[in-house]
Amino acid sequence: MEISHRTFVFLLSLCLLLQTSLSIENFHQAFPIVEPDPNHTKLRLSREGLEAISRITTPIAAVAVIGPYRSGKSFLLNQLLSLSCYEGFGVGHMRDTKTKGIWVWGTPLEIEIDGVKTSIIYLDTEGFESVGKSNVYDDRIFALATVMSSVLIYNLPETIREADISRLSFAVELAEEFYGRVKGQDVAFEPSKLLWLIQRDFLQGKSVKEMVDEALQHVPNEDGNKNIDQVNRIRDSLAIMGDNSTAFSLPQPHLMRTKLCDLKDEDLDSTYVARRDQLKKLVASILRPKIVQGKALNGKEFISFLEQILDALNKGEIPSTGSLVEVFNKDIVERCVKQYHERMVKLRLPMSEEHLQSAHETAHDEALKAFDAQHFGRQHAKKSVDQLDEQMKEVFKNFVLANEYQSSKLCEALYTKCEDDMDHLQSLRLPSMAKFNAGFVYCNQSFEHQCVGPSKQNYEQRLTKMMGKARSLFIKEYNNRLFNWLVAFSLVMVIVGRFIIKFILLEMAAWILFIFLETYTRMFWTAESLYYNPVWHFIVGTWETVVYSPVLDLDRWAIPIVCIIALCVLYWRCYGKRKHGSSWLLPMYNNQKNGRNRERSE
Repeated sequence: MEISHRTFVFLLSLCLLLQTSLSIENFHQAFPIVEPDPNHTKLRLSREGLEAISRITTPIAAVAVIGPYRSGKSFLLNQLLSLSCYEGFGVGHMRDTKTKGIWVWGTPLEIEIDGVKTSIIYLDTEGFESVGKSNVYDDRIFALATVMSSVLIYNLPETIREADISRLSFAVELAEEFYGRVKGQDVAFEPSKLLWLIQRDFLQGKSVKEMVDEALQHVPNEDGNKNIDQVNRIRDSLAIMGDNSTAFSLPQPHLMRTKLCDLKDEDLDSTYVARRDQLKKLVASILRPKIVQGKALNGKEFISFLEQILDALNKGEIPSTGSLVEVFNKDIVERCVKQYHERMVKLRLPMSEEHLQSAHETAHDEALKAFDAQHFGRQHAKKSVDQLDEQMKEVFKNFVLANEYQSSKLCEALYTKCEDDMDHLQSLRLPSMAKFNAGFVYCNQSFEHQCVGPSKQNYEQRLTKMMGKARSLFIKEYNNRLFNWLVAFSLVMVIVGRFIIKFILLEMAAWILFIFLETYTRMFWTAESLYYNPVWHFIVGTWETVVYSPVLDLDRWAIPIVCIIALCVLYWRCYGKRKHGSSWLLPMYNNQKNGRNRERSE
């Protein structure tokens, strides 16, 4: 157990020692930041270069030099950095490996740009058209350098060839997608400033600007060659990008090019030295911090930005601006979908399908407007728009399902309530057609106004069937229950009129009603024939008037009213006669007790 513990401690110490040894101590050198994969077709990040950049805490501005193989890119960068070949980037003829991928100088230069302390990093790229590489690999190197840099120096020896213009197709497409966007918080990165650098001793009486303009003029294409048309389109776009590009000429530093690394400034051509110093000032004047989505990037943010770009460029067989546009629009699409969702969440479900569709279209249009105001890219943004539209449709489907559920839940509750109300009306103590009709109308109106959404039609059909059955059943039972109630009521009134209040007219009316109900049905054999008699209709109308009205519902208040009347009668029987006498306005039964108190006649 003790041996295992010691082994563990030894291995842990060894790992810490190796990790310490792997860390970079001297950053005053060049480091690979992007390397080719084993097949030399795609790119991958290198730890050394990332570590050098991640230390930078101030805004970064990158200067990248691109150009053909063995065109002096590394030597030019060393001149801009004021470094010798032995200190700075390795020059092609000095080492066998040359520059592979993209390299970065580990110690940035710090200058102030618009009052902000900015770190300038210099990037050396692998040359085009070297042996053993694919054109796709060259395109990826060029595309990555174009996106990463703030200033892109296109280093060309002697002249501008057709192939050199064709190389700019990605830069042109990138500029067409991103250049000219309104500056704001959510704006994509600006394309790098393109600096045409022509290394040539004599321009034959032309300025370098005239030379570039001449190279960008249309080439006649009478045969309709597609390649020439494509290059001419690039020429047109480069001419439009005039505000985002400039040109500069640089003479040869010395005739002995293989010994340039051994020469000092005083040994170089004086014209070259003067033009080189002018080039340094020109680069410094057009440099701007790398800004992505309205924010200047520091070291760690620059690395994160680089990872996004590299993933996009490695997708597919050929690097495309469309893949970059998708990467930058991804977050904007998510924000617009979130905006759409937040707008839809505010809706009070359920609602009618028409209103839900209208709300969807309004929120959809607002999200598209927000995307249009923030999105990156012009032509290639359509795919991102399609993605946004597809995601909003998926969200809308969820809201449609939620609306259907809430509608079904609400309409089911209203249907159940109406069903309960109809059951209650069927069991009224005092049957009333007027009260049933009022409840019937109230159920229909409340359901019509409160039940909304896609389930309304289905529940309306169910409600219509249920209400029809309830109405038929009530009408069927109504006459029978009313007949029985009137017979019982007439007998009760006979007893009340004869023995309780002793009101002759009340007793007589009750006997008349009882005799009519009993004799009519016996004379005409069936109770149903009674329901068509005008007298019965009069009795029903009177009953409905007494039992139910908007002011008084006797079904609810019958017992309290009877109790109050009984108390009043009891009070009158006990105390009323003593104070007011026994006289009534209407005929009453004579009091037999009064005869006993009369005096006898002698």
